[in-house]
Amino acid sequence: MANKIYPSADAALKGVVADGQTLAVGGFGLCGIPEALIDALHDSGVKNLTCISNNAGVDGFGLGKLLETRQIKKMIASYVGENKEFERQYLAKELELEFTPQGTLAEKLRAGGAGIPAFFTKTGVGTLVAEGKELREFDGETYVMERSLVPDVALVKAHVADKSGNLRFRLTARNFNPAAAMAGKICIVEVEKIVEVGELAPDDIHLPGIYVHRIVLNANPEKRIEKRTVSAAVDVAAAKVEAQAAIAQAAAGSEVPAPVKNSKGI
Repeated sequence: MANKIYPSADAALKGVVADGQTLAVGGFGLCGIPEALIDALHDSGVKNLTCISNNAGVDGFGLGKLLETRQIKKMIASYVGENKEFERQYLAKELELEFTPQGTLAEKLRAGGAGIPAFFTKTGVGTLVAEGKELREFDGETYVMERSLVPDVALVKAHVADKSGNLRFRLTARNFNPAAAMAGKICIVEVEKIVEVGELAPDDIHLPGIYVHRIVLNANPEKRIEKRTVSAAVDVAAAKVEAQAAIAQAAAGSEVPAPVKNSKGI
């Protein structure tokens, strides 16, 4: 069995990535992104990349780093809402963008990995998404043909890999990562833990190692939060009284009273 484990992200990319390639990058927002591989791609200096990813990270993190250094010439993505530099470059016509519905993007990668060159979907019919594409009728409904995606390289993130490349993903990180891994002609995976062959139970393997060519360990990724949301402090006692009053009034068939204010007048 060939050794798939590389000592660093830089070493894992060496001899694989090059200018002008199309790359699929796993993750959803900042969840399940291959942080170390993206940093190594940044440091490699390769340019004119077409990146396939649900989104492009955020300013200064994830694929956002590659946007800042203008290493990406085109994005194939479904969401750009958290990246101001992405928006600026697109509006200034400095970046090509192929907007793709999220489910269609996932299926483009899945189909590419399954050897299916194209498929028909109702999503996007009658919109800009369908312009210039083949339309066909099935059972009285109109469908648009979408070509599958087969990127040169896939950069993915998994939680655990065994030494033969069998992968297990953790929670939400099992989103675009398996599909991206399957679609890539070469797949490089970043993992938090590497175990011996046989330690992963067959039923616990989400993606077989036949799709994986190189593995790099990143035991302590940053896992940055994309958007932190906090709630204001709540006066629990006042809220309880308000709820009880509302229930009593509803049972009596009368209108719900005005909210009960706490000691601070809130």
